[in-house]
Amino acid sequence: MHIVIINGPNLNLLGKREPTIYGSRSFEDYLEHLHTSFPEVEIEYYQSNVEGEIINKLHEVGFSANGIVLNAGGYSHTSVAIHDAIASIDTPVIEVHISNIYAREPYRHKSLLSDACQGVICGLGLPGYRLAIQSILESGELKIES
Repeated sequence: MHIVIINGPNLNLLGKREPTIYGSRSFEDYLEHLHTSFPEVEIEYYQSNVEGEIINKLHEVGFSANGIVLNAGGYSHTSVAIHDAIASIDTPVIEVHISNIYAREPYRHKSLLSDACQGVICGLGLPGYRLAIQSILESGELKIES
């Protein structure tokens, strides 16, 4: 079982950036927790602040991974190109937001990615990633490994 977590812009600053919104834990620290929680799963992690690099990663793993957990950060609200990349691949994608985007600025209330994703988890903090992985594991729509 191979699941890829893709984080977008500014998420490399988790633990330092706006801790009242995003918490004080780094993603690398939380990733260790995920590896421990899901020892049977190969969890690959990728982070980029560059829209095109996120699209390239979706293309790279979108026909081979069993699932993708995507937090596209601010690109969630602006990127038709990432939406189209998700719609173009076979691997199911779960969209994750650490904060509750509906309790924030109005421009964050709309995600351009959601309708191309299998599901959306928002506002539950870092545990949203764990829930997304659980969802992929339990989903009947998983890709079969060859």
